[in-house]
Amino acid sequence: MPGGLEHRIALALGTDLQDNVSVRLQGRAELPSCFAVSGLATAVLRASAIELAACTGARQVTIDRRRASLWFDMTLRPDGWALPSVWDAIAGDYRASDGWIRLHTNAPHHRAAALRVLECPADRSAVSGAVATWRRTELQDAIVAGGGAAAAMHSLSEWARHPQGRAVLDEPLIQWREAKTQGAPRDVRDLKVLDLTRVLAGPVATRFLSGFGARVLRIDPPWWTEPGIEPEVTLGKARAGLDLTCHADREIFEHLLSGADVLVHGYRPGALSGLGYDAERVRALAPGLIDVSLCAYGWSGPWAGRRGFDSLVQMSCGIAAEGMQRTGARSPVPLPVQALDHATGYLMAAAVLRALRWRNRTGRVLSAKVSLARTAALLVLEGAHDLRGAALADTRDDLDEKPEPTVWGPAHRLRFPVLVDGSGPVWRVPAGPLRVDPPRW
Repeated sequence: MPGGLEHRIALALGTDLQDNVSVRLQGRAELPSCFAVSGLATAVLRASAIELAACTGARQVTIDRRRASLWFDMTLRPDGWALPSVWDAIAGDYRASDGWIRLHTNAPHHRAAALRVLECPADRSAVSGAVATWRRTELQDAIVAGGGAAAAMHSLSEWARHPQGRAVLDEPLIQWREAKTQGAPRDVRDLKVLDLTRVLAGPVATRFLSGFGARVLRIDPPWWTEPGIEPEVTLGKARAGLDLTCHADREIFEHLLSGADVLVHGYRPGALSGLGYDAERVRALAPGLIDVSLCAYGWSGPWAGRRGFDSLVQMSCGIAAEGMQRTGARSPVPLPVQALDHATGYLMAAAVLRALRWRNRTGRVLSAKVSLARTAALLVLEGAHDLRGAALADTRDDLDEKPEPTVWGPAHRLRFPVLVDGSGPVWRVPAGPLRVDPPRW
């Protein structure tokens, strides 16, 4: 059994399911960081690939460690056009009167909430001046209470003493629950996955599953948009729109749910229940359903229902502060990529496949919960070190030979880092805008 990250992930996935999968690692890279980001990338891809191979009867997994690191970032390389910015103009780190705070304003309602609390116009200079008059935790709490998203920067030691930091560390990396219902066997290539996730972690999971045969249907509400990452998160998926506050759309959703094998969702704890779909209701509609969900700050503790994103969790849990301290920087130094999102996404994919294996073998149905904060704890437990590594540049060999047609223009995609019995993923649906497909299987 490999050590460190691989060992902890294998234990989280469960050691009762034995397999005979051989893993071959090739290539080498280390992203510039004070944490083992590239090691984490390899470890989570290794776990999801092993589970996939065990589901399909494959015997050989090959993982390119360099491309694993590259796939923790944007993977599409436009030809003659540019991707829109991932970040809103106001989003970012600001100095408060007693330290640093990060505002996450990509969603219009989160941006509006921050500006309401700060009582200033949507101008970065004005926001900076307003933030400087606040204490960091008081501003964080005011923005969160107002429906926004923000995170004051903590050190690793502060987070270790924080009630939420302690609660997260007490949680398992993957929380398993076994349902009382039974489920029918299913091949991963016939799997129907209903995807209610947005932004990055959940879509990374369903992108992986769709590449290896699963049929993924993504559902978004009418008002949601994420143009900066749609070329990444929509690959391989049908994309429909439903408003779960509308009676007619709820009927369609329930019909889709009853036909699904897997539900992947990223609602905050209690949010899906608030829409009338608590665990009991979901199970009644789809008794054999594998339910895999994620949240930002964990499933217990005082922040269990808090809105959060990768960049905010990095500020809260001490990662950005540790990077700042070790590099001697004057501002927070986060990880070079959204590693918590990507790693949690591949953990979710591995959990889906592990649960599928278990259902196919025993008929018993498992559900799983993960969180960005617990993935952060996994990385921190591996230890911090002085900055090492270097930025990675694409080579011609890193790109797929065949251009990828997109609605935005021609592009090439990075080659995927995983081969299973010599074959990589095949995404049969090109990336594209949200809500372009009918809501049906």
